[in-house]
Amino acid sequence: MLGGLPLFRARVARAQSDADPASWSAKPALRVLLGPGEAAGDAPDLFTFDGRSYRGTFNRLDGGQIVNVVDLEEYLNSVVSAEMSAHWPASALEVQSICARTYVLQRSDPRRQYDLIPSELDQIYGGVAGETPAGTAAVNATAGQVLNYGGAFARVAYSSCCGGHTEASSEAWGAAPIPYLRGVVCAWCSASPNYRWSTTMLLATLSARFSAGLEPLGELQDLRVTERDASGRARAFELVAERGSTIVQGSAFRRAIGPRVLRSLLVTKIERAPIATDFSIEGAGLGHGVGLCQWGARGMALKGRSSSEILGYYFPGAVIEHLGR
Repeated sequence: MLGGLPLFRARVARAQSDADPASWSAKPALRVLLGPGEAAGDAPDLFTFDGRSYRGTFNRLDGGQIVNVVDLEEYLNSVVSAEMSAHWPASALEVQSICARTYVLQRSDPRRQYDLIPSELDQIYGGVAGETPAGTAAVNATAGQVLNYGGAFARVAYSSCCGGHTEASSEAWGAAPIPYLRGVVCAWCSASPNYRWSTTMLLATLSARFSAGLEPLGELQDLRVTERDASGRARAFELVAERGSTIVQGSAFRRAIGPRVLRSLLVTKIERAPIATDFSIEGAGLGHGVGLCQWGARGMALKGRSSSEILGYYFPGAVIEHLGR
């Protein structure tokens, strides 16, 4: 786990030896890989890439990809309202600001050519167009605040809606347990449109997605959850065929089906009519469910809870600290 301001000071010290572009800024900066394309400067500390305006400067990698070198707080001004609705309560947006800032600092590494990519794989970032007055106000209100645990940046994770119970990181990703990323009951996300959901999967689609495992077993007959973790999420699915069955781990099953089709692994019911050609699946939540439940943060904020109270609930044991103190 990397340090905060010392990391950026290290960048400045190494600027002559490794030409780390993030060291060009006197303030904490990061490098966002925008991708291949053309970039052109519009004004001091402003440029255009792929029809969008971005703050900061840019660097072109040997392969032609453009890297945005941007002040951390200016980056957050765009990220916060992309990851959470600008119409949500101020304390929820402040929570998102602290989480997004911590996410950046915990992952920045000057040994790489860039720190983050502007998508759901890291954090959504659309440059100037993503900025809103509410998002900027939340960033300013939490300036320099990060979530720490044991003297280091917390490993922050968040998703849209947990469906009533967040997921332990060890269950979701198979790594060693992290004390502040254990699952907690969430009573505040029921307003989410994905709090409860249902979907239909065609038998033919499932058979095609898992054809390698089903080929020696014949036609698919049934689908079952065979194991659940403490949060109720499916650890494994059993694909039952004519001449046997095969087990698929929950995360692999969701990836194969598509994370927007199977919105979470908190599957509550699977049903197939005797002569039907599809399965009806019911579930709860959207996303991996680890760490912050964003709709839960909204619900707690509407009840008057502060950003520190919300973060303390979803990341038990982690504390808010200020950079440089």
